[in-house]
Amino acid sequence: MSTFPGGVRFSVLDRSRTREGEDAPRALRDTVDLAREVEALGYHRFWVSEHHSVPGVAGSAPTVLAAAVAAATSRIRVGTGGVMLPNHQPLVVAEQFGVLESLFPGRIDMGVGRSVGFTDGIRRALGRDKEDADRFGEQLVELLGWFTGEQSAHPQVHARPAEGLRVPPFVLATGEGASLAAATGLPLVIGDLRGRDRLLAAVETYRSTFRPSTWSAEPYVVIAGTVAVAGTEAEARRLLMPEAWSLAHARTLGAFPPLLAPEAIDGLTMTERQRGFYESGLTGHVHGTAEQVAAALGQAVRETGAQEVLVTTSTYDRTALSESYRGLAAAVGLTAGASSAPA
Repeated sequence: MSTFPGGVRFSVLDRSRTREGEDAPRALRDTVDLAREVEALGYHRFWVSEHHSVPGVAGSAPTVLAAAVAAATSRIRVGTGGVMLPNHQPLVVAEQFGVLESLFPGRIDMGVGRSVGFTDGIRRALGRDKEDADRFGEQLVELLGWFTGEQSAHPQVHARPAEGLRVPPFVLATGEGASLAAATGLPLVIGDLRGRDRLLAAVETYRSTFRPSTWSAEPYVVIAGTVAVAGTEAEARRLLMPEAWSLAHARTLGAFPPLLAPEAIDGLTMTERQRGFYESGLTGHVHGTAEQVAAALGQAVRETGAQEVLVTTSTYDRTALSESYRGLAAAVGLTAGASSAPA
């Protein structure tokens, strides 16, 4: 029986990672299949991400993918982790989520972040530049206004069918965004679990400066991080290897590649610099047996007072990935087939 603190929700973020030798359509179909699996295990939300021109990530259109996920499931909440608001016009984002909420009422979440395209070329293709991230707060206020009908930037323009609908918004942050989430009275999604001191400081800032809003009467904290569960700590560490190598490859060669099998990574010859990034990518994540992971996440929840944990796991072996989510669900006491609670 689980001894995990009661009342804490668990959710999943999937980034539609591609695997060596397989195409992007397969990765997207895998995301939809995974959503069905975690819904059956009792997870609360399933979110998808936004990345552009990244060989190792297929998820470039999160609202489109969220529609496919919502259509393939029936209970779990579905959303984005997140739509990168500086890449888009707030009106269009509101319209997209309005359509999602209209088609799947009461199940859609709107997670938004402030990142822009990763390279100058991607930003030019999106019609954006680095400075657009500085307008995130302004864009967020406009986005919310399209739902309430209170936006004033564009008189006599209305977001249909979004206006009047309640799509729960969440702010994705790594630190600075905590103040914005507090000022706008929105739930905060913050990672990662490795930088615990910075995480705790940001959560404290959020709670101490939170202003109640029409969207949220009280602070709501979701802590996010990489989690891997396996039969032994060593096996769980091997689940982390494909993502760690992709990060090392990106840092040294400029491209974030598809996931490699751990066996293939074992045979690689790495430069000293690559080895450093690779080892760093393996360090600090929550991994181990189900009991070890539940204990570590329980400590993180007690330290932060978080109401929810958003888990992401990227690995080459799909069966091991499913088993990781299954092991975590059992360890923290999720109820298989349980209906998702309100947002």
